[in-house]
Amino acid sequence: MRTKTYNTFFFDLDGTLTDSGEGILKCAQLTLEHFGVHVEDWHSLRHFMGPPIQDTFHEVYGFDEEKSVQARDYYRIRYNTVGLFENRVYEGIPEVLEDLKAADARLMVATSKPEVTSLRVLEHFDLLKYFEVIVGSEMDGRRDKKADVIREVFRRAGISEEEKASVLMIGDRRHDMIGAAQTGIDSLGIYSGYAEPGELEKAGGTYVVHSVQEMRELLRSLTARHS
Repeated sequence: MRTKTYNTFFFDLDGTLTDSGEGILKCAQLTLEHFGVHVEDWHSLRHFMGPPIQDTFHEVYGFDEEKSVQARDYYRIRYNTVGLFENRVYEGIPEVLEDLKAADARLMVATSKPEVTSLRVLEHFDLLKYFEVIVGSEMDGRRDKKADVIREVFRRAGISEEEKASVLMIGDRRHDMIGAAQTGIDSLGIYSGYAEPGELEKAGGTYVVHSVQEMRELLRSLTARHS
């Protein structure tokens, strides 16, 4: 029987709260085409989901640092006007957030997506009202590693070292699990997003679920209720 409970929850955005794959992958496809890399089917570009965009251009396609930044900037031309709205909230997510708010939990967003873009997405889908703090990367690429994002959430939310034991990071990729471990908090991995089979377990997720409904049920048992 689980005895540990949490009162503060950090949510990743892409692949966790919303299914943003279409917009991200179509923009990645067009960017690669611009730089001479032809990809027939944007569905095959799942590796762009999760890590910072410029890291994928570098690590998967061998772009040097300068070219990776150029690719990131070209990608944003379409993404910041069209791609960010080729997106939908996962069914059941508002109910999960309502449950947590009803239990007086503190909710934060910790994403490697640019913070200014994340705010636009959350506002567009009427999710902004649930969150106390939203932290993302800077547009110039600073603070794009998940551990750095989490540390900035700690700072803005005033979370002490002692309080970290009651914080749970929720995300859909290994970067979320690894970032949580690097900052000393537990993690919940959800396979609603773009993780490969076994990825979240291998990355050390404290808990792993396979659907939003399963996550909702687990969180009910893990949430510290206030009288």
